[in-house]
Amino acid sequence: MSRIHHAGLAATLIAVPFATQAQAQAQAPAQPPFATTKVEGTDGVYIFRNGGAQSMFIVTKDGVIATDPIGYARPDGVKDYINEIKKVTDKPIKYLIYSHHHFDHISGGKPFKDAGARVIAHKQAKVKLAQTKNPNVVMPDETFDKTKTIKLGGTTLELTYMGLNHSDSNIVMRLPKEKIVFIVDTIPVGSVPGRGFIDMYPLEAEDFIKKVIAMDWDRLIPGHPGQPAGRLGTKQDARDQLRLLEEASAEMKPLGESGKCWGAEKELKLANFKDWPGHAAGLEFIGRRYCGVWGRGT
Repeated sequence: MSRIHHAGLAATLIAVPFATQAQAQAQAPAQPPFATTKVEGTDGVYIFRNGGAQSMFIVTKDGVIATDPIGYARPDGVKDYINEIKKVTDKPIKYLIYSHHHFDHISGGKPFKDAGARVIAHKQAKVKLAQTKNPNVVMPDETFDKTKTIKLGGTTLELTYMGLNHSDSNIVMRLPKEKIVFIVDTIPVGSVPGRGFIDMYPLEAEDFIKKVIAMDWDRLIPGHPGQPAGRLGTKQDARDQLRLLEEASAEMKPLGESGKCWGAEKELKLANFKDWPGHAAGLEFIGRRYCGVWGRGT
């Protein structure tokens, strides 16, 4: 059974350097399969973690706004997600918001739909889902292009599409009163991006992150637990991720332009981030994608 507890920014945010991936794995205690965390300083904002993915849900006096069902790697986690919401409130789940169209975050929405939730996503997510027809993914009931605002029980949630980034359908979810954003995959907190870089739009993602930094927010809930200790992100984390992309791009550009791709991805070092979790595993994917950008123009 999970525990509902409070979580703010970790006290080690500045004082303790990031462990290497191997050290982190060796030192980390075994985690329960799922957990629910109330975000410190909020009236009804929660984080639900299912395995290595996490979502945000918001409890209001008139109902619940849930996000990503995250049932891909652990389908039973969807039932756990709904049960955890029921532990907090007896109000109905009114909305289920998709962060983007990737199955690892949006598989398993049927129990939410059956509970009466209206499924909302960016319009391009619906286009992709109509093409793939994944039986484990519920099609959106409603889509939007640039912006949509949801108001429920005194809570306002802003949905904004700010251009290509991790995919062509990723959106920013912002709680203006709480100054919290929920952004999945494009801005990892304290770790190097990995397999998710396969279909990244790297140059556009840099512009996306700059736009996110310019928004009014203090804390970022990522789609995978922040490093270390599952912490929430700050604007400095967004700046760090932008710097990572810029440095990776700068390393790969001369190799690509000189005709050394493919194969040049093995030369990517990202030395300034060598102590970040995921560094060794992520280099291949990042290097390969930038080979596509600078070596092929794709």
